[in-house]
Amino acid sequence: MKAVDTNVLARFFVNDPDDPESARQRPAAVEALAKRCFIPVTVVLELEWVLRGFYRLHPPDVGQVLHALLGVEHWVVEDRARVLQAVQMLASGLDFADALHLVRSAHTSGMVTFDRRFAARAATLQGVLAVECMA
Repeated sequence: MKAVDTNVLARFFVNDPDDPESARQRPAAVEALAKRCFIPVTVVLELEWVLRGFYRLHPPDVGQVLHALLGVEHWVVEDRARVLQAVQMLASGLDFADALHLVRSAHTSGMVTFDRRFAARAATLQGVLAVECMA
């Protein structure tokens, strides 16, 4: 089993007609992802950023892509259950990276941040780690 990088997943999920590299690389991405592979959490995090930041997808569309990624049984997604929790939090308006920080820190007594928006959004979610905003 091989691990895949973010660019392979991006080429698989995004067929960019304006990018000649996409047309050239997409078939290779499809072929690579037809096999059992490992997808690190860091790659999922970076993929979300690429979809949102580079391709300008809206959060619901990003969520659909991440749900699709998690639904492929022969892809071994590191910490799949927590990544799914973070995707669900994305649908609730939380930033995906912040959601991953929360779910992957569930073994702690809480999280501190200077990000008031993050703390306020996290406070609205049931059953998540307490986030304390520092002055």
